[in-house]
Amino acid sequence: MTSVDFLAQEKIWFDKLRYDEAERRFYERMNGSSHTTQVTFDLSVLVVDDLRAALSKLECRVAVLEKTPAPSAPCTNVSGSIDQKTSAPVKEDEDDDDDIDLFGSDEDEEAEKLKEQRLKEYAAKKAKKPAVIAKSSILLDVKPWDDETDLAKLEECVRSVQADGLLWGTSKLVPVGYGIKKLQIACVVEDDKVGTDLLEEEITKFEDYVQSVDVAAFNKI
Repeated sequence: MTSVDFLAQEKIWFDKLRYDEAERRFYERMNGSSHTTQVTFDLSVLVVDDLRAALSKLECRVAVLEKTPAPSAPCTNVSGSIDQKTSAPVKEDEDDDDDIDLFGSDEDEEAEKLKEQRLKEYAAKKAKKPAVIAKSSILLDVKPWDDETDLAKLEECVRSVQADGLLWGTSKLVPVGYGIKKLQIACVVEDDKVGTDLLEEEITKFEDYVQSVDVAAFNKI
């Protein structure tokens, strides 16, 4: 049997020192906590005594203040407040006076006059501006009766037709057939004054030379 096995079988308390140390610390803590509780209790008693003393002093001061009469307000402050109250309506009256426009009517009259003057100037300017006149270019075919018709006399008769807004242009003779030629003549007319019906009516009055009148071309200018 070895020494280790022998010690294992022996009933020896190897941890006795550790348990003794733990027991000592336990009792020390118990003694220390009781001391702390005693100190805390003593401090609480002192605080309560101080609060009671302060409360008694406050009660004495309140009693003294209740017996002392309150001081009256000086008359100057009252009069000052009255003056301030009475002066306020005066400011309102001044503001009301400022809102009144004494020159509003004159300004309105000047604005109306200026407006009328500008309208007159605009109307005069518009009247001076020339109006756009609608015009048309017309090409007429004037046919004679036969090949023996005097075409020079025929053209003279056509150009003799005059009207306001009518301007004759160039002309030429165009062969039709069988030796017959027609007069093709151009003119410019104002649409509001001269129409194709008027030209046809006036030209066909020359019955000795004119058989018919046709519109070969009609263009707006």
